[in-house]
Amino acid sequence: MTERNASDNDVPIWVLDTVTKPKPEHAGSVILAGSHGGVYAGYLAASARPRGIILNDAGIGRDRTGIGSLDYLQELGIAAATVAHTTGMIGDGEDMHARGVISYTNAAAGAVGCAVGETASECARKMRLAEPFEGEAPSHSEGRYKFRAERWEPEVWGLDSASLLIPEDAGRVVIVGSHGAILAANRNGGQAIYQPVLAAIFHDAGVGRNRAGISRLPVMDEQGVSGATISHESARIGDSRSIWNTGRISHVNELAAAWGARAGMSSQDFAIAAIRNRPGRKFL
Repeated sequence: MTERNASDNDVPIWVLDTVTKPKPEHAGSVILAGSHGGVYAGYLAASARPRGIILNDAGIGRDRTGIGSLDYLQELGIAAATVAHTTGMIGDGEDMHARGVISYTNAAAGAVGCAVGETASECARKMRLAEPFEGEAPSHSEGRYKFRAERWEPEVWGLDSASLLIPEDAGRVVIVGSHGAILAANRNGGQAIYQPVLAAIFHDAGVGRNRAGISRLPVMDEQGVSGATISHESARIGDSRSIWNTGRISHVNELAAAWGARAGMSSQDFAIAAIRNRPGRKFL
């Protein structure tokens, strides 16, 4: 992943594409990352014990889950803010640092001068004045869920994060709570999904600048995976069960469109159609 220290003094500002792998050197720093602003991303960032955290608001979305980390981090006393998804590309820390505009802050961020409408880079600099978090972040786990597998072959699984993909998911349909953006570090010859699944649904994170929130889709075409995203207004980001229960397809890739996938389908209808139209299909 892209990772650099963007600071000019003793308090580092780490610019990351994702917060899924916090490191010891991030302690006492400010973290500006391309991850969505949901609670789990906030938990991961807090586990590094930083002074401040800036994430992407992912279109805010259903139940305001795209900014759910702000209240979670406020309870820990950690300064936190989000970048408007229309200004900084989700999954791309450098773009958020260079072009992002703050959309929301918590009270701890406001206490060090961060404000809605300022640049992400300026907010990050102000967060260097905050006190570092030295406690333990309350655990907020992600899950894997099997959806009605007794009826279907292959299985359909829900994963709250793409980081939960495992080799056993090869050939399955996966419903993934992560945003549909390919990480900046993976744009040139990288992968959009790390297992050879039959089909995958992601969250469109409001689509955003340069259509970043759906940028995995053409790369999944190259990988031979039927792909779709659901509308950020129809289901909660970071929550595969929400995507399964209420998600409505917003965009599909060419492979999925070829067998009839379309915007407006439910996530469950997409999964059934993907199974019915797979090579050598066997519907139970």
